[in-house]
Parts: sequence; C-alpha cells; structure tokens
Amino acid sequence: MDPGFKEKNKEKCDVTSFLQTPCLSGRRSPDYDRPNISEGVKLNLVVCGSDRTLKSSVSERILQQTARRSDEKIHGRQISLVELPALFNTPLSEEEVMRQTLHCVSLCHPGVHFFLLIIPDAPLNNEDKAEMEELQRIFSSRINKHIMILIMQNSEHQTAELNDGTWSVIESFGGRHHFFGPKTQVSTLMEKIEQMLEENRGELFSTETFLEAHMKKLLQFEEMEKKIHSLETRLLSKERDDDLSVLMLRKSGVGKSAKEENKMKILMERVDQMNSEREELMKKHEEEKRRMKMIVEEERQNQDKERKRREEEFNEREEQYKREMKEKEDHMREMRDREEWERQKQEERQKEDEEWRTKEKQISDEQIQRLKNEIEGMIKENKRIEREKQEQVEDLETRLKEERNIKEDQQKTFEEILKLLEEQHEDELKRRQVEWREEYEREKEEMKKKICSETDDSIQASAYRKLETEYSKWSWKLRRAMMETENKLHNQIENETIHEIEETDLQGELKKTSEEVKKSMSEFFEKDKDKDILIQWKITFEIKMKDVEGNIVRETKRKLNEILQQRDLKRMIDVQRTHHENTYFEKSKELALKCKNKAIDKETLRKEFDLFWEQWMKKIISDTPPIRDIDIMRDVREILSNVYKSPLVDHKKERRDLFCVPTYSEYVWLKRVSGLKGMITNVYKSAVEKFGYSLSKEDENQITSLITNVDQQTETMIQSFNISKMGYNINFIQQLTGYIKRIVTEHEEEPVNYVFKDEFFVDLVYSIFKRANKMITDQHRLFREANDPVIHVEKKREEYYGIFQKYCYGATSAAIFGEIICQKLKEPIEQSVYKKTARDLTDEMRSNCESLNGNRSNLEKHILKTLAEEEDFDKYMDYIHEPRDHFKSFIRDEVSRYITQKFSVSIWYKMKENIKLLQQKIMKAAHESTEHVKLNSGDVGLWLKSFTQRLSDELIFSEKDLCGVKHDDVDVKLLEGVIRKVLPYIMTDISREFTIKAFDEKLNVKFKSDELLIDHFCQCCWVQCPFCRAICTNTIENHDGDHSVPLHRVRGINGTCYRFTQNLCADICTHLVASDQNIYTPSGRIPWNEIKIEVSKYAIWHINPGHSVLPYWKWFVCRFQKDLEKYYNKTFECEGEIPYEWRTYTKEDAIKSLDKYI
Repeated sequence: MDPGFKEKNKEKCDVTSFLQTPCLSGRRSPDYDRPNISEGVKLNLVVCGSDRTLKSSVSERILQQTARRSDEKIHGRQISLVELPALFNTPLSEEEVMRQTLHCVSLCHPGVHFFLLIIPDAPLNNEDKAEMEELQRIFSSRINKHIMILIMQNSEHQTAELNDGTWSVIESFGGRHHFFGPKTQVSTLMEKIEQMLEENRGELFSTETFLEAHMKKLLQFEEMEKKIHSLETRLLSKERDDDLSVLMLRKSGVGKSAKEENKMKILMERVDQMNSEREELMKKHEEEKRRMKMIVEEERQNQDKERKRREEEFNEREEQYKREMKEKEDHMREMRDREEWERQKQEERQKEDEEWRTKEKQISDEQIQRLKNEIEGMIKENKRIEREKQEQVEDLETRLKEERNIKEDQQKTFEEILKLLEEQHEDELKRRQVEWREEYEREKEEMKKKICSETDDSIQASAYRKLETEYSKWSWKLRRAMMETENKLHNQIENETIHEIEETDLQGELKKTSEEVKKSMSEFFEKDKDKDILIQWKITFEIKMKDVEGNIVRETKRKLNEILQQRDLKRMIDVQRTHHENTYFEKSKELALKCKNKAIDKETLRKEFDLFWEQWMKKIISDTPPIRDIDIMRDVREILSNVYKSPLVDHKKERRDLFCVPTYSEYVWLKRVSGLKGMITNVYKSAVEKFGYSLSKEDENQITSLITNVDQQTETMIQSFNISKMGYNINFIQQLTGYIKRIVTEHEEEPVNYVFKDEFFVDLVYSIFKRANKMITDQHRLFREANDPVIHVEKKREEYYGIFQKYCYGATSAAIFGEIICQKLKEPIEQSVYKKTARDLTDEMRSNCESLNGNRSNLEKHILKTLAEEEDFDKYMDYIHEPRDHFKSFIRDEVSRYITQKFSVSIWYKMKENIKLLQQKIMKAAHESTEHVKLNSGDVGLWLKSFTQRLSDELIFSEKDLCGVKHDDVDVKLLEGVIRKVLPYIMTDISREFTIKAFDEKLNVKFKSDELLIDHFCQCCWVQCPFCRAICTNTIENHDGDHSVPLHRVRGINGTCYRFTQNLCADICTHLVASDQNIYTPSGRIPWNEIKIEVSKYAIWHINPGHSVLPYWKWFVCRFQKDLEKYYNKTFECEGEIPYEWRTYTKEDAIKSLDKYI
C-alpha cells in the first residue's frame, strides 16, 4: 500500500476523532438542531449573492438601518442578520473564503435558520450562476432546506414569467422564492419565512452541519481513492500479464504485427491516463483535507475561547454574589446593632422625660400660685388707678368742651372772612388769565405770521423735523428710565418685597429724569439756531411731553398691577416646584448618608443616584401630571360650536381672513326700520340685497376701523394674561371671544346702516386667533419649559448629581447649602443678564441703527425706502391696509438683522460685562450680609434674609426659594467663602451658553429688544385717513382733538373711485380741500373745504388744504398701476386717468423725495 495513503488515513482519523467530541459530535439530540421556535427566539438570517449592492439594499430594508450586522426587533421577533461575502470572483484565497464563510455561520448561534439568496429579475449572468454553484458546493445540498431565493425587482409590478434558466436555478435550490421590489412589505417576507420555519420544524444549519457536510465529502474522496487504488492494482496486474504474453510471442517469433503494436500503444496510454487522473484526484484530496483540517482547527479554537469566556463569566458572577451576600450580612448586622442602640436610647430618653415632667409640674404649680397672688394685688391697684383716671378725664372733658365752643366761634368768623377774600382773589385771577390768554394768543398769532412771512416752507419743515427728532429722544429717555424702574419693581413684586403700586411712587422714580428732560427741552427752545421758528410749537410739545410721561406712568402701573394680581395665582406653581426641589435635597441627603458608610466607587455611586432619580421622577409625575401641548384653533372651534350651529363652524371648511378680504359686503345685512315708513324702506333694502349690495366707502372704513381696534385690544389682553408665567387656559379664549362679541354688538348699536351676519363674527374670531396663535403657543412653550416638573427637573439632573456627590463625600453643611444657593441663583442670574442686555441693546440701536434712531416719521421713511427698493406689491398692500402690523414686522426684522451682525462684536461683550457686574453685586451682598450677622450676633436665617433683600432689586430670588432646605447647622463664617468659590463656576456655565439662539429663546417675549422698541414707536395714534389711508401723525394714543397728517396720498391707493363709476381716483385729499369741488356723503353734497370726516365714534379727521404732495406716491401709482387695478378690480381711466407728468418720476426721485419732505 502507498505510504502516502496511510498518512492520509491517519489524518482522517484525527479529524474524525475531533468531530466526535461533545462540542461538535454528529450525534446530537433532536432538541439541539430543532429548538422550539417561539416569539422570543432570535431568528438568524444570512444574506448571500454575488451583487454586494443588492445584499446591502435588502439588509437595510429588513433592519431599517444601514448596519451590516445588527440585532433588530422586527414584527415581534428579534432578528440577527449577517451578510455573506462573495464566494466567486473574489481576490481572496480559497482558504480565506472558507474561513470567512465558517465565521459567518458561527456568528449565528446556535445556527442559521435561513439563507436569503439575492438574484436580479433579469436573466442570470455567468457570475451569478458561478456564485450559486459555489454556494451549493461549499454548503452541500443540505442548504436547500434553509434557502430562500429573493428575486429583486426594479418596479412595483411582479414579472409575469421568469426565463427557463432562472427557474432551473430556483428548482435546484428547492423552489422557494419571493419577489422583492421597492414597495414590497418586509412583513410579507417575514410571514413567508415564518411559514418555512414551521415546515422545517425549527431545524438549523449550524457549524456542525457545515462541518458534517465537508466531512462527508472528505469520506467520499477517501472512498474514491480506495477504488482508484484497487483499479490501479488490477490494471498493473493485467499489464504484467500482457507484457509476459508479448514477451513469449516475441521469443517465438510471432506477434510482430502492426495490430499487436497498436494494442500495446493503447494499453500504455490508458495506464498514463489513469496515473494522471490518480495524481489529480490525490491533489484534490490533499487540498480538501488541508482545508478541512484548517476549518476544524479554527472551530476548536472558537470552542475553547467560548468555554474560557463562560468560565470567567461564571467565576466573576460567583465572586460578585459572594461579595453581595457578605455586604448584606454586614448591613443586617449593623441594622440590628443600630436598632438595639436606638431602643436603649429611647428607653433612657423616656425615663428622663418622665422625671423632667414630674419636676416641671411641681415648679409650674408653685409659679401658678405665686402668680395668682400677684395678679390679685395688681387688680386692686388697677381699680384704684382707674378710679383716679376717670375723675381726671371727666374734669378734662368739661374744660375741653368750653374751649371747643370758643374755638368754633372764632373759626366760623375766620372762614367767612377767608371765603370773601378767596372769591375776590378768584375773580381777579380769572380776569387776569383771560387777559393773559388773549395777549398770548395775539402774540402767538403775530409770531406765526412773522415767522411764516420770513421763512419758507422748507425751512419750517426742516425745523419741525429737528424738533420731532429731539422729541423722540426726550420721550425715549423717559421710557428708558421707566424700564429700569419697572424691572426693579417687577423683581420686588416677585420676591414679595412690595405689595402695592401707586402712581405717586412711579412719578417719584421718574422725577429726576423728568426734570432733566424739561431742562433739555428748555435749552433746545432757547439756544437752537432756529429758536424763532421753534417757539410756535413749544407749548404744544410741552403738553405732548406731559401726556407721554402720564401715559408711561399709567401703562407701567397697569403692567405691575397685573403682575401683582397674578403673583398669588403663580405662587402655587412656585411653591410646588420649590417643594419638589427641596424634597429632593433632603431625600438625596438621606441616600448619601447610607452610601457614605460604604466603600463605593464612582460608577456604583452613579448607578445608585440614577436609580434614586428614576424613583423620584416617577413620584413627581404621579403627584403632578405633565403640562400638555395646546391647540388654539381646536379650542376656538369648540367654543364657537357651543354658540352656533355646526355648519357655521365646520372645521373642514376653510375660513376667510378678514384682514385680507377686499370688501365686507358679503358679511352684512342692511339695517331694518320699524313703522309704516320703515316697511317700505325694508322692502327696498330686501330687493337691494337680493340683487347684490355694495357697502359705501365710509361703511367699509368703519368696519376696517372696527376690525383693527378689536385686533389691537385682543393683542393687549393676550399680553396681560402673561401666559409665559401663568400658563394657558381655555377660559382665555372664552374671555376673548366674549369681548369680541360685545364690541361687535356695540358697533351695530351705533348709527350705522348695517348689521353683521353670524359669519362675520365667526370669521373675525378665526382671523384674530390665527394671528395670535404663534404668540400664545410660544408663550405657553416658555411656561411649559419653566414649570413642567419633568422638563424643569430633568434640566438640573447633573447639578443635583453634583450636590449628591458632595453629600456622599462628607462635605460640610455650609458647602452643601452654599452650593444649593448658587444653583438656585443660576436661572435668576441668566434672566437678569438677558433682560439687562436687551435694554442695553435697545439703547445701542436707538443710537446706531439709522432706521430706529429717530421718531416714527423717520421709521416710516425707512420703511417706504425699503418697500421701494424691494418693489413688492403685496408688502405695499400690507403697509397700506395694516400699517401697525407692518411697522412691527419691520422693527423685528431690523432688530434681528442687527443682532446677527453685531452679536460677536458687541452684544456678547455686553452680556459678559453685565454678568461680571452682577457677580460683583452678589459677592458684595454676601459679604455685607456676613458683616450684618456678626454685628447683630445672628444666625444663618438672618444672613439669608439680609442676602435676599440686598438682591431683591436685581434678581427674582427670595427666602421662599429655599424654604424646606434645612440649614440650622450651617456655619455663616464658611458660607460666604463657599459662595465666592462656587459662584464663578456658575457664571462660567451661564456664559458658555451665550449664543444668538439662547438670547432669543430664553428671554421672555415682552423683555426682548424688538418688543421694547415696538412699545416706544407703536404706542401712538394709528387712525387712517378714510380716503387715502394716510396715518395720523399724533404720537399719543386716543389723543384729544382731530386726526391729521401733513402729507396725504393718492386716493386711488385705497381703492376710492369716482361716484357711479369704476374709475379709481387720481387726486389727493389736500388738493381737493384747497379747491372748490364738492364731495358726496350720506348726509348730502358738501364742499371739500368744509369737510370734517367722522370715521367712527372716536375718529374725527381734519384735512388741511395744501398743494404739496409727496412724489413718492405718484411714482408708486405709475409703477403699480396694473397691480392696483387688478387688486381693486377697477381702473385708472376717464376722470381717474393718471397725469402724464407723474410718469416722469423714477424710483430714485421717489426715494429722494422722502428725505426732502419727511
């Protein structure tokens, strides 16, 4: 026998002996390969195929993520997905391919449930076929029970038929297949895999199955080798017989024929062929055995590693269990000792208490008896003294009565004389006042005539603009001073330092600034180069300044009183939040004391804290339900549905925005009249309504004014609700809708020609709340972030953990209490810095921002310039019909742009400076409080009271924020040092978050710079001319006197047309008043120069005659002629034809005219 064959058989025996070890034995129990498949068992899948892109696509679809090997729970089952590398056309050696293949199978412990073979929908190419043959060669035919062929499709439609080649491949693998396209549900694939899993009864393709297949192939090679060896032996024997026959023939001289030689040649060739096949077979056999040995060796190493890992894990768990049992025994022993000690202590205490009560009773009895004797003596003495006093009082009353009668007679005489003198003085004063007023009016009129005759219009306009600019600075100075006062008083209200606000207090706070403003005004009118021109407006502007000051004081008082009213409602929320925080500190202290007695590393300490934290959060959630998100429009629909029928408030129906409708004719009925004459009038009105009725321009203006007024008032009411502090309540919507209903009803009761349909009220409510939705939602979000127990507490998790660590590491009570104070100061400091920075930023923009550094006219000029540069017609219409909203939007855009440009070069440094100053004030307050305690021999309670009072002007922080935190044993001497050490870290944490986003999100809306500027510029008159929509220039809201504006606009801008035509007006109000033309009103025809328009009960317009006009609006009408005609569905034709000279103005001319006239 061949020696090599023996060596091979020896190797075969070694491999077989390894396979018979317990870990890889082929004789397994049925339960090993057929586990009971249930919902909890992990499903192992292997994705294979030649196209790596297709495999990755399927993996991502199944796992719903991009990981190449991941465990994911899909459709109720945990799935392990492994991608098998390509087996054919790979740069790897065959050994490396086999090694990776075995590794992929071993990853799927205890075995692979299914192989997903990915093939394309197109006909298979040679590479795909070779890959599939290689797959079947390596895994053998046993893989057919565990394979599912996925046919990838590019479209959602399933292919009707597959070609014969693809079908033959599918049949060779058992016929299981599934079409997988872009819209194929993974759940469908999983259902089919579950079905196949049941058919296989949970059988797995494990590493043992893989090795068995290769072992079977190896045995087949061995068997074939034996057969070849036997055949070779027989051929060699036959060859020797043939050679002997040939030799005998040769010797006998026979057999030298060509036939015999040919036979000999063929025989030799067969022998050579057999030798070649044998060598080839031996080579394959050697290769297979070497590969098999490599696989077996690797599997043995894997099994050894797994066994060692499990042993180490078992030993580790055993040690941990022993350690825990020992700790538990020690803890139980300590608990028993402690209970015994406490019991003895309790008995001693009870004994001492009993002795003390006996002694105390004896002493109290003696004191009571002594007190009784003393009280009886004192009663007798008091009776004697009372009797003496009564006698003295009676004598004194007699004398006082006599003196009172004498004084009453004298007083009566004196009052008669004084009354007579006052009447004489009053008559004289009235006479002089009349004379002074007449003289002043005469001098004023003469001065005006003199000034007007000596100066032209441009000089007067320039002087007036300069006066208005100074007026804006004076009014801003008053408002800026009141901002600081308001902030200080707001903090004091929140800290419960003050409990009422009086106008006199606010006037006193503003007195110094008011005197400075008056002095500045006096100097301006006396020293300016145009003082002779300015003197005519001096009294007017002095009165306006008094009105502005009064408005600022009244508005501030209103805001602060609202805060006072809401403080008690908010107290419950603050108390609850403070209770949660302080409860945490006490509970964490108890936990820390338990952990302090144990040797616990940082990781275990963190686990203890996290466990305690989760339990505490659950308790908070159970005690206080989370604050939910809100849906304003849903609440509006709910409230309206309780008032009106469902079709009127159908949420599916799209509501119209009343701020954008061109006419309100669809929303009104003509008002009916009672009586016989009224019946005829009502019939006429019904006919008019039936054939279509259009409101007059005056009626349209009245309704527009109503809507604007309601919008402004509701916005003010929403701000007064202070939702960011108090939270949202559906009662707010009920209150606002009730207010809107009342205003609409009052308007209908006025002398108007119409009444509103129900649709008007519903659409008005929807329009207003659609505008206010974002403001209410944003404020509620701020309230939720500040007050939702889960959100608020979760933000401070790491801060609390830091305090918990200090408890555990045995820090002093002063260190802990100082840390708590600094942590509670963090949020008030942040808010104070942001608010102070916003006020400083507003000052800076008032100086540096060109559009915001003047009065409202200057602001309007820049708005008009921006509109001209953008040439956006929709924005023009927004400005013309909703000027107040457009002003607000422009201010917000300007502020946002300024903050973006200047944050890193200016605003950030302001924040740093403000936080530095605040840190110094806090340090100073801590030091002064320590000195105060030393001087008065007080304790930590006195220190805390002094500390919070010294900061009450700067921060919303008081003693109630620390109620519940025990501090009896805190050393005051150490407390100041702790704050000096910890506070800089808190300031650094706050500074680290100084960004544009944080500055915008963390600051309450009403404290932002844009809102402060809106308050300054927009608290004025917004009544518009009923003809051209020009805005009244008076800076006082609800001012006395008529509304007016120096420069009116083209009437066609407002959609005004000539009577009985659809021709838009191309004339200007001031020109018409200066002419002899007439105007048609509901009262009849009157001359323009006598007009005085009453737009509503509170809006009376006076239009001064004049021929000056702003070229800007002439350019606007020419530039947007087509847009205006389309918007109003009217034309500039016939009487309304635009003059030719207007078309000569360019955009540059229009912009230059703004600087000249405004």
